[in-house]
Amino acid sequence: MSNEINNNNKVEVGFIWRITDDVLRDAFKKNEIGDVLLPFVVIRRLDCILEPVNQKVRDAYNNFHDKVAEDKLDPILRKAAGGLKFYNTSKHTLNSLKDDPRNIEINFNNYLNGFNPDVRDILDNFQFDKIVARLIKNKLLYEMIDAICRVNLNTDKIDNHGMGYVFEELIRISNEQSNETAGEHFTPRDVIALMNAIIFAPEIAELSQPGIIRTIYDPACGTGGMVNLGKKYIEDALFGSSDHKPVIKTYGQEINEQSFAIAKSEALITGEDANNIKHGNSFSEDQFVGKHFHYMMANPPYGVTWKKDEKFIRNEALNPAGRFYAGLPRTSDGQLLFLQHMISKMEREGSRIGVVTNGSPLFTGDAGSGESEIRKWIIENDWLDCIVALPKDLFYNTGINTYIWFITNKKEARRKGKVQLINAAANIEKGTNGSKKVEYLFANPMKKSLGNKRNQIDDQYIAQITELYEQFEEGEYCKIFDNDHFGYYQLTIEQPLRDKKGRVQTDKSGNPKPDSKKRDKENVPLTADIDDYFNAEVLPHVPDAWIDIDKTRIGYEINFTKYFYQYKGLESSETIAEDIKILEYGNPESGEKGIVDLLKDLLA
Repeated sequence: MSNEINNNNKVEVGFIWRITDDVLRDAFKKNEIGDVLLPFVVIRRLDCILEPVNQKVRDAYNNFHDKVAEDKLDPILRKAAGGLKFYNTSKHTLNSLKDDPRNIEINFNNYLNGFNPDVRDILDNFQFDKIVARLIKNKLLYEMIDAICRVNLNTDKIDNHGMGYVFEELIRISNEQSNETAGEHFTPRDVIALMNAIIFAPEIAELSQPGIIRTIYDPACGTGGMVNLGKKYIEDALFGSSDHKPVIKTYGQEINEQSFAIAKSEALITGEDANNIKHGNSFSEDQFVGKHFHYMMANPPYGVTWKKDEKFIRNEALNPAGRFYAGLPRTSDGQLLFLQHMISKMEREGSRIGVVTNGSPLFTGDAGSGESEIRKWIIENDWLDCIVALPKDLFYNTGINTYIWFITNKKEARRKGKVQLINAAANIEKGTNGSKKVEYLFANPMKKSLGNKRNQIDDQYIAQITELYEQFEEGEYCKIFDNDHFGYYQLTIEQPLRDKKGRVQTDKSGNPKPDSKKRDKENVPLTADIDDYFNAEVLPHVPDAWIDIDKTRIGYEINFTKYFYQYKGLESSETIAEDIKILEYGNPESGEKGIVDLLKDLLA
C-alpha cells in the first residue's frame, strides 16, 4: 500500500482552506479559522454521503416517527439510509438551504436537529452552537454554507483514506496558525505504515484462520488515524484478495474534544461502531476499564504534564493491581504512563503494541527513579521486543528524535529474553563543512515540506526496516541484546571522614564514618561481578573506599546512540583549507556568497 499523498487530496485541502479563509478572515482570527472549518467539513462529508438516500430516510421518518418508539425508529431509519450508521430526517440539505437565504438560520437549525444522536454528539464536542451563533452575529452563516457547498466530498471523489488525510492536514494547518505545542501533532501515514508492518509481521498466519475477530485500540487516538489505518492495513494490504478476511474492530479514546469529534465522525462514515470511540482522559477517565485488546498503537504527546491527574494516578499506583504500580515518571512527562496503561490492557493469550516516543523514556531517570523502575518492569517481564530509531523531520509539528517501542507478551521462541534495536535513523553526511547535508539511509527527502515534515519513509524503506526486524540478525543497523544488558547496579562508594589531622572518624561500633562530600556513584553492568569491578576499578585509586551495600539499586536504561555510534575522523588539512576558502570567497557551485563579497556589498 503506497504511502504517497494523493495530489488531489492536497488540492482539496488548499481549496477548502482558501475559500473559508476568504469568508472568515475579517470576523475570525487566523488561529480560529480551523475551529470553524472542521465541523463544517464533517457536515459536508456526511451531507454528500447522505444525498442519494435522503428521500428514503425522510419517507421512512414520515411513515413511522409517530407510530413507533424512538429506540425502534433508529434501526428503521438506518435501514432506509442503506445501512449507514447516520442519517438526517430534515427536509433540507446544505445545498437546499441556500434557496431560502431569509430563513437560513432557522432552516439550518432544523437541518442540524435532523441528524441522529451520534452526529449531534459530534457537533456538541465541536461546540458548534457557539460557532453558528458567532457566524450569525457576523452575518456570515449563508456565506459559510455557500463556501463549503463548493467542496465535493462525495466518496466517488475522495475515499475514506483520503478523507482522513484531508482532516489531518486541515488540523495541521490550523495548529500552525495556533502555535500548538510540539507534542500535539498527528502521526504521518508513513510512520503508521511502518508500525503496521512490524506489529502485524508475525501475525499473518494467525490472522489467516477463518472466523478470526481481532481488536485494535489507541488510548490517545487523536482523529483516529492509527486504528483506522491499522484496520485498513490488515484488510487491504494483508488480505486484500482473500475470501477469509479477519473481522477487525477499532477502539479509541481521545481527550481533545475536536479530535474526538473527528474520530467519531470518521467511525460513523466508515461503518465502524461510533460508540467505540470515547471522549475523556485515558488515565483518570478510562472508558475501557477491564477491556483487553489484541493490538494497540499510540503516539502520545511528548513532554506533556500529568499534574492535573496526579492525585488520581498516585492513588492507583498504590494498588498492586493498578495500571501504574510499577512506577511513576516525573509529572512533566506522561509518555511512560501510556506504556503502562497499554500493557495493562494486553490480552492474556497475547497482544502486540507499538508506541511512538521521543528519547526521554529511553534513558531519563536514575536507578530507583520512576522512569527506571518502569523500564525495569517492562524488560524483566520480557515484554520489550524491539525499538526502532526513526529519522528526524518525519512529523508535521516537530523535528526531534523519535522512536517506536514494540511491546508484546507473545514473543517468538528465538526472541525470548532478547531486545532488538534497529537504527532506521542511520545517515551519512555529504558535502563540505560549508554546505553539509544529512542524507538518511531509510528515508527520502520530500519534494515539498509539510510543516516540519521534510522526510518520508516510503514503501521500499518500510520493507527494508521490516526485513531487518524479521531477520533478527546482528548487523550494521540491527543490534540484539540479552534483557539484562540494559540493567546496571548503581553502587554508592564511600570514603572515610577524616579530621584536620587526617585521622579517620569512627562511630560507636568502631566503623569508619562516611564523608558525604566524597560520596560517589558507580554504575556497574548487571552482567559484571560487583566485587571484581570494585577491586579492579575503584580500590587501585581509592584504597580506603567501600561499598554501602544497603544503598545499592538496580536501574535500567537504553542508551540507543551508544550502540550505533560511529567515530568520524577529523577533516584533513586540505578539506579544512577548502572550507575556509568557501567561507571567505563563497561557493561558485551553490552561488553562496563569502565574507569578502558580503563586506563589499555592505560597503558599496
